[in-house]
Amino acid sequence: MSFYLAIKFLHIMLAIVAVGLNVSYGIWIARAAREPEHLSHTLRGVKFLDDRLANPAYALLLVTGIAMVLLGSLPLTTFWIDAALVFYLIAVVLGLGFYTPTLRDQIRVLEAQGADSPAYRRLATRGSVIGILTAIPVVLILLLMVFKPTL
Repeated sequence: MSFYLAIKFLHIMLAIVAVGLNVSYGIWIARAAREPEHLSHTLRGVKFLDDRLANPAYALLLVTGIAMVLLGSLPLTTFWIDAALVFYLIAVVLGLGFYTPTLRDQIRVLEAQGADSPAYRRLATRGSVIGILTAIPVVLILLLMVFKPTL
């Protein structure tokens, strides 16, 4: 196996881990919302997975993606690569700038005021909206990586 293929395999595995975990957050949180006694544990679990697995996987996706460009025959200025990098930056800003702080606040408010408090419900709604908005550029990146459109 060539070094390029090894990097490509790692890149794909990282994408599976990052995107797969992100997709699971909504499911875990929705299930826990029906059983509020498990909500704090679930939110802390989601935060752990996001901080320790998904976000590092996204960071390594950038590294392995750039490595493939440097090792391969496609220039960094290829349309679908440039577009994916723009969407990546958008996803990072939404994720680290908005989703992570909202999740942290959700946990804090849940533990201080409970799941029925208006503040918690507001943060839960915000977290859901930001999660969906963050998923959009991620899905667009996946589409670009699979279909590799040209202009």
